Amino acid sequence: MFLIQAFALSRGAAARESRICAVGSTLLSCNRHYRSQPTHGIGKFRHLLPPEPSKKRREKIQMQEINPGSDHEYGDLNIQMTAYDMCLVENYAQYVHKLCNRLSIKVTESYAMPTKTMEMLLMSEKGFKLSLDAVLTIHQRVVQIRGLSSTFAPVLLEVLQSNQPEGVHLAVKEHTEEDFKVRLKARPELEDLIAQLG
Repeated sequence: MFLIQAFALSRGAAARESRICAVGSTLLSCNRHYRSQPTHGIGKFRHLLPPEPSKKRREKIQMQEINPGSDHEYGDLNIQMTAYDMCLVENYAQYVHKLCNRLSIKVTESYAMPTKTMEMLLMSEKGFKLSLDAVLTIHQRVVQIRGLSSTFAPVLLEVLQSNQPEGVHLAVKEHTEEDFKVRLKARPELEDLIAQLG
């Protein structure tokens, strides 16, 4: 009987000790009252971030005015690089862009033109049958610059030609409206509808 009473008392004391946490020499209550309390937005950080732009349809790309230039400087010029090897033309386009930035020449745009493919057909010696020999892909990059002075242009062209890698074709020409339209995807069905309406 004595053992049963001692066991019951020790069990009650253990239950009381679980409700009290000892920290150093002081005793604290371990009941966490904050679990039932509202947080009122504590820990939220979204108000600290800049507002995200709404996901709307991208606006149609508008053509900028073409700078015709003056007697002392050129207007908008396109430096076109074309090659069959994409790595060569991409690295050379980066070099041209960085060179123009270092020489304080304003780079308006730097973009890639759509890749074109060309099939090479081989005709057999004894017959008229054509067989596919190779498929060539043509990669083109364009760096558009503005405000190049007429005295500095020969120096820039000489530096570009001296560092031009083999297999890359370099061309410098004035920017025109046709160059802008080539970048856009052609939609013949839309053009037919517009022609019918007008």
